[in-house]
Amino acid sequence: MARIGVFVCHCGLNIAGTVDVKRVVAEVGKLPDVAHAEDYIFMCSDPGQLMVQARIREMGLQGLVMANCSPTLHEKTFRRAAEVAGLNPYLVEVANIREAAAWPHQKQPEEATRKAIAIIASTVEKVKQNISLHTIKVPVTKSVMVIGGGVAGIQAALDCADAGLQVHLVERRSSIGGVMASLSETFPTLDCPQCILTPKMTQAGKHDRIRIHAYSEVEEVTGFVGNFKAKVRHKATYIDWKKCTGCGVCMTVCPTKKIPSEYDSGMADRTAAYIPFPQAVPNRAVIDAEHCLYLTKGKCGICAKKCPAGAIHYQDNASVEELEVGAIIAATGLEVMGTEEFGEYGAGSIPDVVTGLQFERLLAPSGPTKGKVLRPSDGKEPKEVAFLQCIGSRDPENYNAYCSKVCCMYTGKQAMLYKHAVHDGQAYVFYIDIRSDGKGYEEFIQRAMEEERVLYLRGKVSKVFQDGDRVVVWAVDTLTQRWVELRVDMVVLATASRPSKGVKELAQKLRIATDEHGWLKEAHLKLQPVETLTAGIYIAGAAQFVKDITDTVAQASGAAAKAIALLSKDFLERAPLIACVDQDLCVGCGNCERFCAYGAIAVDPVTGKAAVNEGLCEGCGGCAAHCPSGAATLTNYGKKQVFDMITALLSEGAVQG
Repeated sequence: MARIGVFVCHCGLNIAGTVDVKRVVAEVGKLPDVAHAEDYIFMCSDPGQLMVQARIREMGLQGLVMANCSPTLHEKTFRRAAEVAGLNPYLVEVANIREAAAWPHQKQPEEATRKAIAIIASTVEKVKQNISLHTIKVPVTKSVMVIGGGVAGIQAALDCADAGLQVHLVERRSSIGGVMASLSETFPTLDCPQCILTPKMTQAGKHDRIRIHAYSEVEEVTGFVGNFKAKVRHKATYIDWKKCTGCGVCMTVCPTKKIPSEYDSGMADRTAAYIPFPQAVPNRAVIDAEHCLYLTKGKCGICAKKCPAGAIHYQDNASVEELEVGAIIAATGLEVMGTEEFGEYGAGSIPDVVTGLQFERLLAPSGPTKGKVLRPSDGKEPKEVAFLQCIGSRDPENYNAYCSKVCCMYTGKQAMLYKHAVHDGQAYVFYIDIRSDGKGYEEFIQRAMEEERVLYLRGKVSKVFQDGDRVVVWAVDTLTQRWVELRVDMVVLATASRPSKGVKELAQKLRIATDEHGWLKEAHLKLQPVETLTAGIYIAGAAQFVKDITDTVAQASGAAAKAIALLSKDFLERAPLIACVDQDLCVGCGNCERFCAYGAIAVDPVTGKAAVNEGLCEGCGGCAAHCPSGAATLTNYGKKQVFDMITALLSEGAVQG
């Protein structure tokens, strides 16, 4: 006969303010196999834990039910406390009577109390049938794959490499740097992004423990925490990077010169053979196979003739490489919506209506106009520019419900830089609300208003259209309740940010979740913001959601710290709450294999029986739910156990006390 101890926490007034804790203790103390029941104001405190440990020793308790808050918060706390007192940690279960009873029934104390008793009774039944378990040890590969070469990926790679780990930095473009490399200046300090980013790019390129896989994409990921295998496809460059010196001769002689530049957001053209920007890392050229005359028509070939290094060979040198890594950090960044997606603002047909990212390139000294603000339509200097915020953001009926977070700040910055470039110009900003919630951010916006005389108008623009050589803006100023019509030279749209192209497919390969908008989903928004539900895979920067540079770098270092901690030992210890298969009952139907979200169970072709990979299994129970023979079960969640829990939960005696 088991000796179960039940400990009920007041959680201050979070539980005791609604639930009659003394009555709960009295009632659960009458349950079969409950040897002791006791309450305390804060069980998670040191005195509370010491009390629990003392009762385990004094009364010879063989299992514990901790009735308190969510197991997400304190399950580990009480399992560690029990282990110190000599009790196997997997004979401890949490009965969540705060989120499941006290909080939902704050105005119904009787219902809350009865429900708390029922939850505890059900958990007692579970503990009675739990078995002692021991952690699983998994050997690790001490290397990390970072996916995405923006500032988040670079920071995470540098942190991991400086900690002694081998890093594989995978970037789909031909250079690392990401969106930050294309900016003009950064708010609120107006730093040159190249001045603060390029040193990190160079450091990553020359680090002896970082290998950059530029112009590459992840094709497949298998394995489990500490032992992932990733297939990386190196796309065809048609240039031997071992020979290429980045001299740029191929760019100079290439006759195909009218290809919109991705780096310049289409505001300038590039050649078919190109290096994306002067500070590129690696500084190596690639040939665009879709536009190269030799590769498409068999004509030209002048770049191969002129290349002093003999690096151009026109051969498809694509390859697939398999990497073995212990952890993965996804830092895939973001992209912005284009003007063509907004019919009310010209649907991309008005040349002087541009996105914020395109305007960045006009402001940048390295941009197509060398920092001079000139209209795309005629190359003239615009004397009046309207900046429109929340385009595609905060608009659940038509586009995205979320706020893109950085638009208020970069719009203020762009308006300020426009005034620096065009001293007699006038900037108008149409906004819904100004969200300047970072250090120095509010002061920055005030500076734009007061020192640069940027005119802020509260109201969303309803329509933008061309009229002669001017662009007409229709809006309502919601503060004055007046109709506004402006005839300006340019319109800049702060379009919504969204996840990078292909991130959903990547998430499927990594077996991690995305939210309803496509951003990579964290394990817990507050407590595990860089972890995912797949052990060993972390997320950083704007891959999770839109962030400014400050928050992006901070989260990248956080993700790196998690990977470093994970791989700091020769073996990983994993919780043993995983699936198991009774080989005598298994008929090899393969249902478990088909329904496993983690690829952790498979039918052995030799034995014809299913087997569980302990390193991959996350203990979700999907295999057990779909097994027709009952061979697959979840450890400490046996069918009899679950039915006994349900019976106890629905028991009239338990519910009514």
